[in-house]
Amino acid sequence: MADIKSNLAAYTKMQDELEAKYMGKWVLFYDDKFISVFETFEDAAQDAVKQFGRGPYLITQVGAPPVTLPASLMFRPAYA
Repeated sequence: MADIKSNLAAYTKMQDELEAKYMGKWVLFYDDKFISVFETFEDAAQDAVKQFGRGPYLITQVGAPPVTLPASLMFRPAYA
């Protein structure tokens, strides 16, 4: 199973193509594969949960600037 970093890498590889076709739309990546395009984040999230459960998967808006998450969301201690 892919992790979020590998899904992000898959998005980055396709970014130019996605921006040419789907600027402003929401895309879903799972297991390093492009799954589909959606009009809203909510639609993408509903489909992701329906198809793949808890993930991990990547939902991102094509052309949006990258989001930096706080370390508290990204870091999971080994003892947790």
